[in-house]
Amino acid sequence: MTTIYGVDAQELIKKTSEELKKVPEIKPPIWAPFVKTGMHKERPPVSDGWWYIRTASVLRTIYRLGPIGVSKLRAKYGGRKNRGVKKEHFYKGSGNILRKSLQQLEKAGFVKFAEKGVHKGRIITPKGKSFLDKIATQIYGAKPKRDVKVEEKIETKKEIVEVKQEQKAIKKTEESKK
Repeated sequence: MTTIYGVDAQELIKKTSEELKKVPEIKPPIWAPFVKTGMHKERPPVSDGWWYIRTASVLRTIYRLGPIGVSKLRAKYGGRKNRGVKKEHFYKGSGNILRKSLQQLEKAGFVKFAEKGVHKGRIITPKGKSFLDKIATQIYGAKPKRDVKVEEKIETKKEIVEVKQEQKAIKKTEESKK
C-alpha cells in the first residue's frame, strides 16, 4: 500500500482538500473570507477553498511530524514580511486558523492530542492515517506506469555501444586518411 511519502505533496494536498469538502465536520468559519493567513501576508487568500487546502496541509504535516503543536505549526506556516525600506523579518502564521482547523480535524476523528515523552501535541489517528493513505493510493494508481521490459533496455544499451564503436571507427579512418 502506498503512503504519503510515495506521492507528490501538492497532488496529495489538492486531492485531500477535495475529499475534506465531503466531511461534514470540516467547514470554513464565517470570518474565513476576510482574514489573512498571517501577519506576513498583505492580502487574504484568493482561492475560495483555501480553508480546505490549509486543513489538508495541516493533516499531512501532523502525519509527518506529529506530535506537533500550534506553535510549531505557526512557525511552519509563517513567512517573511515585506516592510518597505526596512529589513524583512520572519513572522509566524495565524494561530487562530490553525487552532480551528485542528479542532475540526479532532472533531472528525483524524487527529488527537497525545504526549510522547517531553513532546506533546496532535498526532494522527488510525482513521486519519488510512484516510491519507487511501488518497495517496488513488493518486499513485492514477499515474501511468512505464511498461519497459528489461530486455528492451538491454537491447537499447547494445545499440548505443554499437553506434559509439562505429563512430570511433569512422574517426580512425578519417585520421588515417589525413
